[in-house]
Amino acid sequence: MNANKDVIEKTLVEPDYDAPLTDEEYGRGLSAMRTRRARAATGLSQDAFAARFGIPVGSLRDWEQGRRLPDAAAQNYLRVITKMPDEVAKVLEG
Repeated sequence: MNANKDVIEKTLVEPDYDAPLTDEEYGRGLSAMRTRRARAATGLSQDAFAARFGIPVGSLRDWEQGRRLPDAAAQNYLRVITKMPDEVAKVLEG
C-alpha cells in the first residue's frame, strides 16, 4: 500500500518531461525565444535593452524566461525591433 502512495506523491511533485506541451506552454516558449532573438539582434544586456526601447526590465525578464506572454502590441514591437533595432532606437530618441 505504501508503494502506491509513494508513486502517487511522486507524480504530483515531479513534472513529466515526456508529456506533450500544452498550447499555453508552447506559446510561452515560442514567445520567450522571439524575445531573446529581439534582444540578441541588438547585442544589449536585458537592462540596456529595456532602457533603450522603453520596456520595463521585469517584463522583459518574464518574457524571456517564459513566465509571462507579452501582449499582442508588445509582440509586434519586438518583431519590429528584431528587424530594425537601430531605426526603432532613432525614432524613440527623436
